[in-house]
Amino acid sequence: MVDGGRIRTAGLGDRDGAGNPVRPDTPFEIGSVPKVLTGMLLAHQINAGAVRPDDTLGATWPAITGAARDVTLAELASHRAGLPRIVLSSVTDWARTIWANYAAGNPYAGQDVDRVRAAANDQTPGDGRGEVHYSNLGMALLGQALAADAGTGYPELLDRELLTPLGMTATIQVTNSEALPADRAEGARGSGRTPDPWIGTGYAAAGLGYWSTVEDLARLVAATAAGTAPGAEARDPRFDDTDGTRIGYGWLTTRYGDREITWHNGATGGFHSYVGFDRATGRGVVVLGNTDMGVEPIGLRLLGVPRDSAGTATPGHPTWIGVGIALLFTFIGGLSLLGTALRGAPDRLSVLSGAVWAVVYPALGHQLGDWSAVPGWLWPLGLAASGAGLALAPGGGRGWRRRPAHWPSPRH
Repeated sequence: MVDGGRIRTAGLGDRDGAGNPVRPDTPFEIGSVPKVLTGMLLAHQINAGAVRPDDTLGATWPAITGAARDVTLAELASHRAGLPRIVLSSVTDWARTIWANYAAGNPYAGQDVDRVRAAANDQTPGDGRGEVHYSNLGMALLGQALAADAGTGYPELLDRELLTPLGMTATIQVTNSEALPADRAEGARGSGRTPDPWIGTGYAAAGLGYWSTVEDLARLVAATAAGTAPGAEARDPRFDDTDGTRIGYGWLTTRYGDREITWHNGATGGFHSYVGFDRATGRGVVVLGNTDMGVEPIGLRLLGVPRDSAGTATPGHPTWIGVGIALLFTFIGGLSLLGTALRGAPDRLSVLSGAVWAVVYPALGHQLGDWSAVPGWLWPLGLAASGAGLALAPGGGRGWRRRPAHWPSPRH
């Protein structure tokens, strides 16, 4: 919490399964919070005369040759470029994203700068251009374009122009799992699973791969609220989003009664984050959580927003789906194989197929189910059903050899 030039911190709970307490210098995955840094980077480069807000994406980054090259930097910074949230250009992309959502994986795996550039070249701004439609792709393109114009990489440009002047030495981009910060918080989902970190270098400017601490982000909030941060003008609302919210370059400003809160949030597979401040009072907050529960209501309450307006935290996924997956997948394979075995002498193909699913289904149930709501001892029961089916279905070695390879065809 930032109040009257004083920064205070408080921690609740543990940062990992070993029971180590969270500390002010504990690194958290911060999700989309760096979008405000990218917006501030644009404002800073405008102040320096390097670019103008109406410069086009193609003029700033000539590698963009498709229809999206005509959108402006200001449109990208305010999510008004008519671009989609992300681009899923193949069946593989869709499958990976769906699997990552349920298996706590990394939906941005392999999304490097070349992939983002190629995705942009395939895009045509939609009918919603000029209206605010949140786009990770658009913010990623903005950051990569500013970096290309400066002749460097996005992380290097951000470090040089914003992070180093602000003293944010603990805010880093992670490009692979081996580079994760020491003593970091471990993310967790309601299912109890530890998710993979979200890494995708092409989407770095949208927040992918960035870790920070409450100490570092408090420096950002304090300097932006005071107007002393490089590119602090990005906080100023310029365009309408919804009835109560306007957007600047990255930063959002929402009215709650007589209060206006400037803010941004972030979420990954097992982390949530919120930064915000009230320009009228100068008070600011940073809230970081290593679960899939939203932390926005905590931040809003600390800023003085009434409870009925601040809302309540909700989990990042519907628990009942995870419960159903846990119960169904844990038992369906084994029970199905048992039924096949008890019906008589099935063909070898049916037995083999049933045996494979008797193993695969419990594995999927273990990986995808919500075991915070389902008793863990049910999973071994599912394995026992699969084991019984595997034991009974072959009927012994000689019985297996006597089984037909497939069901006989009906005689005519």
